[in-house]
Amino acid sequence: MKRARLSLITIAVVLLALTVMAEAQQPGKVWRIGILSAGDSPSTSRFEAFHEGLRELGYVEGKNIAFESRGAQRKYDRLPGLADELVRLKVDVIIATGQEPVLAAKKATQTIPIIMTNVGDPVADGFVTSLARPGGNITGLSTLSRELNGKRLELLKEAIPKVSRVAFLWNTANTGARIGLRETEIAARALGVQLHSVEVRAPNPDIEGAFQSALKGRATALIVNADALTNNQRTVIVGLAVKNRLPTMSTEQDYVLAGGLMSYSTNILALYRRAATYVDKILKGAKPADLPVEQPMKFELIINLKTAKQIGLTIPPNVLARADRVIK
Repeated sequence: MKRARLSLITIAVVLLALTVMAEAQQPGKVWRIGILSAGDSPSTSRFEAFHEGLRELGYVEGKNIAFESRGAQRKYDRLPGLADELVRLKVDVIIATGQEPVLAAKKATQTIPIIMTNVGDPVADGFVTSLARPGGNITGLSTLSRELNGKRLELLKEAIPKVSRVAFLWNTANTGARIGLRETEIAARALGVQLHSVEVRAPNPDIEGAFQSALKGRATALIVNADALTNNQRTVIVGLAVKNRLPTMSTEQDYVLAGGLMSYSTNILALYRRAATYVDKILKGAKPADLPVEQPMKFELIINLKTAKQIGLTIPPNVLARADRVIK
């Protein structure tokens, strides 16, 4: 009996040693990164910035890192199922781009680390306990976009002193945009501006109808709340704004680059590049609960003078002097 027991122990030790040797001979681990977005997946410029950040840290796609990208195509009701799919794939970390994707990922898992990008107020949204000590499986970067809503209207008023009626274009499925509307309304009252809510809805937003609503409300300027739905219609929005000689202020610089008048926001590409550092820390063993949420330190005012000329608008010199970038 003792001899049989000794033989079993010997066999077990040999098998364990062989297993350890086999694992040692395997190539380095390939980490799987899940990407969850409300729009098309991935967005070329933003995720190229993210990939660039990873490459700078030594991660190469196909060698030590792989991506599982899932985009809801602006159909927000698809996000929960896509988040569940990433969980079933057992990805090592999830990058959630925006409020609705973060919410879907949060409901799908309490164990897989989630890195959020492009979220205005993660504490108010209930994603983290505090910015300094997130406390759960979510961390990442905040854009502070909600706190900028009043500033955007203020800058628009400075650029166009006579403006008295402003339309606010937003996606009704975006709860963050709803809060942004309320905060802009507060700023509008303080500045003596009448704010007109112009709503669009998924999956087929009626942008032309939205503009007709703005013009019917006698709006003399437009604030565009950017998200996956409105971004997909960016070219149409900018084209109609120029056609109707309607100055625009947007929450993302892409609108100005596409021909909009002004934007005041964080540098979104820098934010996505910075998200790579969170991936690196988590893959090296850090816990999301212990990684503080970063806030942007710099905000950029971008003005498109070509567009100003097209719509017959002269931007005051004091506003131009404050711009971080002027497109001529």
